[in-house]
Amino acid sequence: MIPYGKHWIDEEDIQAVVEVLKSDFITQGPKIREFEEKLAVICGAKYAVVFNSGTSALHAAYFSLGLKEGDEFITSPLTFVATANAGLFLGAKPVFCDVEEDTGNIASEFLEDKVTEKTKLISVVHYAGHPCDMEKVKKIADKYGLAVVEDACHALGAKYKGTKIGSCKYSDVTVFSFHPVKHITTGEGGAVLTNREDVYEKLLMFRNHGITKDSRLFTTIPDGEWYYEMQFLGFNYRMTDIQASLGISQLRKLDKFVKRRREIAEIYSRAFKNNPYFETPVEKEYAYHSYHLYPIRLKDKRKRKDIFRLLKEKELGVQVHYIPVYLHPYYQRLGYRKGKCPLAEEFYSREISLPIYPKMTEKEVRHVINVVNEVFRKF
Repeated sequence: MIPYGKHWIDEEDIQAVVEVLKSDFITQGPKIREFEEKLAVICGAKYAVVFNSGTSALHAAYFSLGLKEGDEFITSPLTFVATANAGLFLGAKPVFCDVEEDTGNIASEFLEDKVTEKTKLISVVHYAGHPCDMEKVKKIADKYGLAVVEDACHALGAKYKGTKIGSCKYSDVTVFSFHPVKHITTGEGGAVLTNREDVYEKLLMFRNHGITKDSRLFTTIPDGEWYYEMQFLGFNYRMTDIQASLGISQLRKLDKFVKRRREIAEIYSRAFKNNPYFETPVEKEYAYHSYHLYPIRLKDKRKRKDIFRLLKEKELGVQVHYIPVYLHPYYQRLGYRKGKCPLAEEFYSREISLPIYPKMTEKEVRHVINVVNEVFRKF
């Protein structure tokens, strides 16, 4: 079986983890700070705070920007449920905005219609690794005084108008995931990047039970050197030094990983050019796509179920990304209904993600192409 995504762990990664296991710290040690500093430098942001998952990172990002019960936030329905769930954790209401037909990214022309007096922030998703048009999003956010979150869990290594995703040039925070199918992995893990010191301080406390040991932030005179304060209700969202050491090692290979993903995507796009069965992913002039996914869109969606089944039978680990969030039973019970974002629903009805990951061999890439052509010719 060739999966749609897969990690790449080498001996350098293994040795990095072994060294931490032999050290004095396996959690809450120096590797956390080292990983954060290296990640911030690579992305061009002032601060990075790592977490035990991308979901935790999203939760912390929303909290740090003041999202609370009774607020609304605008986001895309074409994403993993965590993007919206993280706001529900805080008692806020997700407001779903429809997407672009070709990229699957949030459609900026629909954003203003979703803004109300309760709107606190806009959380965009760089679907599949293709950056959203951030200048347009930022312009609308500034007009209404809204914060901007980049859910870049698909987009480490991507660029918008030559600027790396994660620089937060057009946003208040950027969120990454280090799940094994992402561009780099820490097993499970995530991060929030920001250029705002106030947000940075909240992120640090939120992942550590709401606790700070920074005397500059104390609200009362400390009892002694041991003193610490819990200033709000936070969580244990800490990453371990074991994970951070793997992340540091993986970061060294990020450019190589993204380059290989782009090479595979180019091979696919050349092989499938002008085929009569499906559309291939686009890369707009402002974007440098990092291809977490290679999503094709079928021209005849009625055949998707059978095509998907046959591709699986041929040992291709294809997947579909994503069922629009509000179509899930939990969201239906909250009052969301089908038809809210017709373009997202249409995108979902046609999408199949083909295998793409750096460790794929040329033979495997050609095999995927041959199997896809073979299966589609049957229809």
